[in-house]
Amino acid sequence: MELIERARAWAELDPEESHRAEIHGLIEDHELARLEELFTGRLSFGTAGLRAGLGPGPNRMNRLVVRQTTQGLLLWMKGRGFTRPRIVIGFDARHGSLDFAVEAADTIGAAGAEAIRCDDVVPTPALAYAILTHEADAGIMVTASHNPPADNGYKLYLGDGIQIIPPADGEIADAIHRIAAGEPAPVFDEAAGPQLVPGRRWVDAHREAVLPSIPGPERSVRVVYTAMHGVGGAPFVTAALEAGFERPVVVDEQFDPDPDFPTVSFPNPEEPGALDLALALAQEHGVDAVIAHDPDADRLAIAVPSVDGWTQLSGDQVGALLANHVINAHLDGAGGPAVVAKSLVSSQRLEAIAAEAGVECQTTLTGFKWVARAIVDEPDAAYLLGYEEALGYCVGGIVRDKDGIGAALVAMQLLSKLKDAGRTVWDELADLDRRFGAYRTHSFSHRLSETGPTTEQILTDILGDPPTADSPVANITDLRTEGDLPPTDGVLVRYTDRARLIVRPSGTEPKVKFYLEAVGEPAVAEQALRDLTEAVELRLKG
Repeated sequence: MELIERARAWAELDPEESHRAEIHGLIEDHELARLEELFTGRLSFGTAGLRAGLGPGPNRMNRLVVRQTTQGLLLWMKGRGFTRPRIVIGFDARHGSLDFAVEAADTIGAAGAEAIRCDDVVPTPALAYAILTHEADAGIMVTASHNPPADNGYKLYLGDGIQIIPPADGEIADAIHRIAAGEPAPVFDEAAGPQLVPGRRWVDAHREAVLPSIPGPERSVRVVYTAMHGVGGAPFVTAALEAGFERPVVVDEQFDPDPDFPTVSFPNPEEPGALDLALALAQEHGVDAVIAHDPDADRLAIAVPSVDGWTQLSGDQVGALLANHVINAHLDGAGGPAVVAKSLVSSQRLEAIAAEAGVECQTTLTGFKWVARAIVDEPDAAYLLGYEEALGYCVGGIVRDKDGIGAALVAMQLLSKLKDAGRTVWDELADLDRRFGAYRTHSFSHRLSETGPTTEQILTDILGDPPTADSPVANITDLRTEGDLPPTDGVLVRYTDRARLIVRPSGTEPKVKFYLEAVGEPAVAEQALRDLTEAVELRLKG
């Protein structure tokens, strides 16, 4: 049987003894369903590179997948004329991350290319910035970001410091398939061992680069901070102190890296309950805000006091606050051409803020590989901010990816400025409502199951009969074939009252995501959003 032969062939190459034993056990026990799951297809580059659970086979994260992926990258680079490419490799504290980073570095060195690997865990923004400081041709970050503990991943950047996009991603995927099919790995020069650099050096370089991006002197805010069991803890606290802020009160139980993430169900600040320990500590210490990172410190969550206790701000709220802040700082300073960017599924409010200030606003596909692209595509314009509603922010274009550490420092200066003026975040958001109208957003996910509708069925249903509340449909866009952006899986529905619905599959997990937005006077927008949300949820239940 072909499936059994594929599994046996993989086991012969797999360097991990436990995986070889598992494969042989599955073959002996004739566990065809499990073998089918592991050995049909191959991991592909999604919104944030490769991500999957740990285990054997081409559909899981393991050393052989990392080796073949890295050899595929090298094969593609050979075809592009690189003579001895320089590639930097970073890793986080997840299970397997160090092993995968070593595998990637050894594979690069064996091919006679130049591998530069950090010797300790680093946040993703530090690796992304190291690509630029080392003048590398590519960068690899071993991380699964905020995925569950059993997952890991492989993020790939090119020499511009931005994650890969078409056509490079498809070409590299083709090269990986050629390697997996038996094509010899490329050779550039004599084999050489990787160069090890202190991870602290990358962290220090990143900190020194982002500190000048804080646009004002205010430093009065007091915060509680959680690293969510990830690698952002010490780098962030050091940066905050060096910037002149008061030492953050840290959640001790979540400060040190721990790949099991023992205090949270999911290590994602967006998930209910993830910030419970931080919020309790904030209440105890009477601070002004909670700052949270995800495990690789590329995302930022903020919670502030409200009439209901403590409230976590949405990604769109933080995006609007940061945008208004950095745009005003730019206009008060040097001025000149400037650009901001957001993903399609993020709030339209950024467009209104930018238009009033005479700043270009770009709307892109989902993923910072698109949101950050204006940094290199428009070198004569100051890149002020890029953001995604899923808690991703890039301030100033220093790091060409999400940077939860740099964004946190700018947010803390904004919070300090508001505090010094006797104002709150809620005052600032109310001002934005008065100036531009209220933009109210909500998003949720529908996890796919074997018995439920597929992604294709959900998209087809929305295209044929969009859910409606009180407002009729104005137009429907099949994002796979229509619109101003490159084709992508998804549907955009606009309603006559300026509300909209976007439906798209997740790029990292087996689920479909729904993004809703309503615009108008605050009470009207909030009711319209509730009505539209109810209509969508009823459709899914039906």
